[in-house]
Amino acid sequence: MRYLVLALSVQALFWGSAYATDYRITRDYGGFVDEYKTKYAAIRDRGERVVIDGPCDSACTLVLGIVPINRVCVTPRARLGFHMAYFEQAAADGSKILDPKGTADVMSYYPEAVTRWLDRHGGLTADTKKVRNGPDLWIMVDPCPDEVF
Repeated sequence: MRYLVLALSVQALFWGSAYATDYRITRDYGGFVDEYKTKYAAIRDRGERVVIDGPCDSACTLVLGIVPINRVCVTPRARLGFHMAYFEQAAADGSKILDPKGTADVMSYYPEAVTRWLDRHGGLTADTKKVRNGPDLWIMVDPCPDEVF
């Protein structure tokens, strides 16, 4: 009986610590917006901190508007990439079919600092606009504390 209690205690400790860890983004080039909304809502609801530690492009950037921005930070390796939303299926010539309604939806999630940066850089376009570590990024997201490294 004592071993069962010890085993359950160790399991509870392990499972409990999973929620105390950071969610680290190291190489995320985006995907389906609805999947990211669901993923980031779950991270937000668990109270996790998000560490952006590499590329975070496209739908990945929704983290900035779904997880409270005070629980998101960037390392020196962070990079954000923004572009207009587009439909999954390409046009007959292989070009992307832009989705203005989807773009408006994505924009509605971004905090004001992100929308201001995008406005200063010509708004969302079909081409990806990237912001790397430095003052422009730090206006949108705080640098991570040293303990994260």
